[in-house]
Amino acid sequence: MVTIADVAHAAGVSISTVSYVMSGKRTISQDTKERVERAIDALEYRPHASARSLASRSTNVIGLQAPLRSGVDVHVVMEIVAGIVREARVHHYDILLLTSDDAEGLHRATGASMVDALLLMDVESDDPRIATLRELAAPSVLVGLPRGAEELTCVDFDFEAAGRLAAERLIALGHRRVALLGSPREVIDRHTSYAERLTRGFLAACAEHDIPATVHQCPTTHESVRVLNAVLVEHPDVTGLFIHNEGALAHVAARAATVDGLEAVALCPADIARTVPTLIDSIDLPAEGLGRAATQAIIALLAGESTPKVRLLPAVLASSRGASAPERAEVAVR
Repeated sequence: MVTIADVAHAAGVSISTVSYVMSGKRTISQDTKERVERAIDALEYRPHASARSLASRSTNVIGLQAPLRSGVDVHVVMEIVAGIVREARVHHYDILLLTSDDAEGLHRATGASMVDALLLMDVESDDPRIATLRELAAPSVLVGLPRGAEELTCVDFDFEAAGRLAAERLIALGHRRVALLGSPREVIDRHTSYAERLTRGFLAACAEHDIPATVHQCPTTHESVRVLNAVLVEHPDVTGLFIHNEGALAHVAARAATVDGLEAVALCPADIARTVPTLIDSIDLPAEGLGRAATQAIIALLAGESTPKVRLLPAVLASSRGASAPERAEVAVR
């Protein structure tokens, strides 16, 4: 017996898109509509009336799985969520917050027809939720870039480019030994995607310029100063710092300002960077814009429109003062 899933696979769209074509409840692009109709005809798909009614049911609710795990900066998370909520309202959608951090929460939300689609945050490099998303009928978007998610839609900030950009900025300023003060241990231990990509970009750029570099886990409290002090004892020739830890930023930057010749670049939202005047430069983390972009992607999927499998928001320096290295990593789309 031919199912709606068979039609979706043949047409290269989601099950929800097939439902919308049959129900006419949402506007679907003409090209997508014709592909679905051809697949229905070719497979001779004839849903029962009850199944057709169920398929066309819509909640106008998007499920957002945003687990507040330890080590995660709540300020940044809530800026992303704010961007998601505001963009969702533009398209007449509400957001249902799923505080679970596992696949079971996704099954509950979709199995009970509570949501039309899913947005997932705090993505790990090898995220166990990916397998579940492939099984679910609801379209989904990851706010992150894990490995093995080629079939899924991912939207994120280009953390790898940001790591490169920070290293190149410090090198352009004349620093010949640098250090990255990054995420706390629990974030690193979870193999969170953004932390690993940031480190990879930073170290790669340093290696290309033959600049010694070290990476250090950093708590989000005043204890972060101890980490910096240990770095300076072990590597007294470090003169350039790259800080990506919003909770530690003020503490570390204040301590760095007391060390002659030590300069710091930070990756953080612009409003946070403005509160730390001792930074030599910063790279804006557009948290709210990231939330908007992820929501736009899920709305496009719900409408049956084509959207890039991967969209990365660009890394941009706040200042070009004294820089000779490239200052902008253009948006990457795959």
